[in-house]
Amino acid sequence: MNLPQDLTLRFAQPGDGTALFNLIKGLADYERLSHAVTGNAEDLEKHLFGSQKYVEAILAEKNNQPVGFALFFQNYSTFLTKPGIYLEDIFVLPEYRQQGIGKALLKKVAQVSTERDCGRLEWSVLDWNEPAQQFYRRMGASILNEWRICRVTEEELKELGGKEGRRERVKE
Repeated sequence: MNLPQDLTLRFAQPGDGTALFNLIKGLADYERLSHAVTGNAEDLEKHLFGSQKYVEAILAEKNNQPVGFALFFQNYSTFLTKPGIYLEDIFVLPEYRQQGIGKALLKKVAQVSTERDCGRLEWSVLDWNEPAQQFYRRMGASILNEWRICRVTEEELKELGGKEGRRERVKE
């Protein structure tokens, strides 16, 4: 893959949690969702590199400065009976856009997906983010209008799972 000049792509390493979290806050600002950021760099670091790894990340650096990232995790397609990758977030700082960095990040995640014999790479895009939608289409993505994201968070998640994590009896 030909990278833009002075650009390095690398998997995140222990100690990158703060840099990644700062980029995540930049993404939240861009998406007008700063109010939704309740996490922290320490938890991110633990989820990237702890005994249970929940996510992976690729950092884009220009002149050794973090300028973008892609954060993803493995999922599974029952129809394909193959693993997949879900790209949770991809982001490039505004002042570094239009330099091929987002394209390089997306291509790198696609490369990881093919190396791992994944059946698909998926992600979501906000309905108002037309520039991102155009970019993704140019990169070969289909935007699936017939699917809707379902989400349960925080208090509703606790309620759904039972306040003390108790299991409901299943009648046979």
